[in-house]
Amino acid sequence: MTVFSLRRLAALTVKEVVQIGRDPSTLLIAFVLPLILMVLFGYGVSLDTARTRVGLALEDDSAAAVGLAESYQNSRWFDVTMAHAVAPLRRELVAGRIRAVIVIPADFGGGRARGRTPPVEVITDGSEPNTASFVAAYAEGVRAAWAGERRPRVRIEPRFWFNPELKSRFFLVPGAMAIVMTMIGTLLTALVVAREWERGTTEALFATPITMLEFLISKLAPYFVLGLISMSLCAIFAVTVFGLPFRGSPLTLLAIASAFLVPALGQGLFISAATRNQFVASQIALLSAFLPALLLSGFLFEISSMPAPIQWLTYAIPARYLIPPLSTVFLAGDLWDLILPDIFAMLGFGVLFFALAFRFTRKRLD
Repeated sequence: MTVFSLRRLAALTVKEVVQIGRDPSTLLIAFVLPLILMVLFGYGVSLDTARTRVGLALEDDSAAAVGLAESYQNSRWFDVTMAHAVAPLRRELVAGRIRAVIVIPADFGGGRARGRTPPVEVITDGSEPNTASFVAAYAEGVRAAWAGERRPRVRIEPRFWFNPELKSRFFLVPGAMAIVMTMIGTLLTALVVAREWERGTTEALFATPITMLEFLISKLAPYFVLGLISMSLCAIFAVTVFGLPFRGSPLTLLAIASAFLVPALGQGLFISAATRNQFVASQIALLSAFLPALLLSGFLFEISSMPAPIQWLTYAIPARYLIPPLSTVFLAGDLWDLILPDIFAMLGFGVLFFALAFRFTRKRLD
């Protein structure tokens, strides 16, 4: 029975490092692709509705109505088009030139004088539900702030923790880093190892006295280091280019990245061992890792808003457990009681994928 040898492991690892240095595509995927994806997600994806074009129908000329209209005009959230009736603004809404119509009704000032709160109507374009929801919420926020200023005993002062400016980029950039790590860990490993299966070099290696453990460690250790370097580059890019706050410690960030690389690399190794073909491995990696991470991890769509069966499905997506600790370490700090459960979940997925890769590879060699 062949025993584990550190000397063979070191030789195999050096061989893998030399091969990575000779392969420009590996370096491009590890270092150039992450920065491209960060730029695309950071600048191309935004959930902010700052300066949304809206129409304001001022049907009352009382001081109260005019004051509320001025609050909407001075809001940093809206670019207001004024009118005295709904009809012309409705045509603008149908044409797509504005996203909502805010109606201050007639007798607004009279209602205020009688001690009741007159309703303010908000007509939104339901073809874009996210924008419609945001506009309705911000319109109500402006009205509530204006009403609070008129009550001397009550002062409304909203406070937002962790993201005071409500920038969606502060949430999307950590999510983009999770997508990048998924691409690097799973796709890179699946392609590189499958390439060796195609060339026959893997069978040649197994003709030597190496053990399966030595093979797995030598294959994954260099890509594990590449993944950590890539995560560090993405973090530096996020802080310096996007202005993302970093309230945690670098060691915590590396611990989170290391925990996620375990299932990502294990999944890539399992895919390569099962397919032994670069094209098939790349397609399976995209379908089983990239798309679920993009759609079901909470990066773009809140998991709580998904149907119940889909919510249960998200528990099988490793990237689901990466985005919350990344957001925590960037926006809140080293809150280990929130981070550790996700780290343990990612490590659990890693053990599962490595067990599958080990058993499947050994079975195919028998």
